[in-house]
Formats: sequence, C-alpha cells, structure tokens
Amino acid sequence: IEDLRAHSGALADLGVEMIEQPLPAGADEALSEFASPVPLCADESCHTARDLSALAGRYDLVSIKLNKTGGLTEALRLADAARAAGFGIMVSCMVSTSLALAPAMLLAEGAAIVDLDGPRWLARDRDHGLFYEGGRVHPPAPELWG
Repeated sequence: IEDLRAHSGALADLGVEMIEQPLPAGADEALSEFASPVPLCADESCHTARDLSALAGRYDLVSIKLNKTGGLTEALRLADAARAAGFGIMVSCMVSTSLALAPAMLLAEGAAIVDLDGPRWLARDRDHGLFYEGGRVHPPAPELWG
C-alpha cells in the first residue's frame, strides 16, 4: 500500500485512467483508508456478486471475466449487482478462443473498459471469431456457433 500511496499521484499526472488489482486478493482491507487519485479496479478479489460487499469503499470498478464467474449467467448477475452498488464495470478475459469470449460481448456493451484480447494471444483462433480493428473488438460472425 505504501508504494501505491507514493506513486498514485504521479500515475494520475501521467494520465493513467485505472489501476487494476493493486494488492493481492485478500489484502483489500488496506485500501479502506486510501483515497486513490486514480480509480482502482478489483480483479482477483472479485469473482461473483457475493464478493461485492467486501469491495465497497475500496474499489471503483470490478473486472468481470467469464472464466472467474463460472459463465455468462453469473457474469450478468455480477454486472447488475455491481452497477446497483455503484461500481464501474471492466470486462476482461484470460487467454481464450473467440468461442469462449463471444458471450462477453453482451457485457461489453455497458462496460467502462473492455479488454477482450485473449484470442489475439493464440497462435490460431477459431474460424469466424471476434474481429479486431483499430483498437476495437467486434462480435463474431454467426458461423462461429456452428
């Protein structure tokens, strides 16, 4: 937390828009008395809607990953609960194929930050997958679904 205190002002001055999971999961309590000049986003500390109450007053956003939530149903539940609790939404991913990430496009529509680049890290993605152009991700072709 001391490094975060020492450097967060400089990060804000540089135009950093968000800091993702600045402390290990389980160490979030240290953020209770910290007013960050850069919004903080919970990642490893937030898996399902049940986690939100422990994050209130500590984080500004939550990162929703289908892999962490267990699928689209809980991801949608988490997004609704997070918005109702005043959190911003980041939709992100782990390295996955377009088939695994395409459902996250439903969450991306209402998110402040979207990072769905998992297929770009693969040597080869599925045919007809997510389409990337100019820093934007577009839904897959209908053929992705078979």
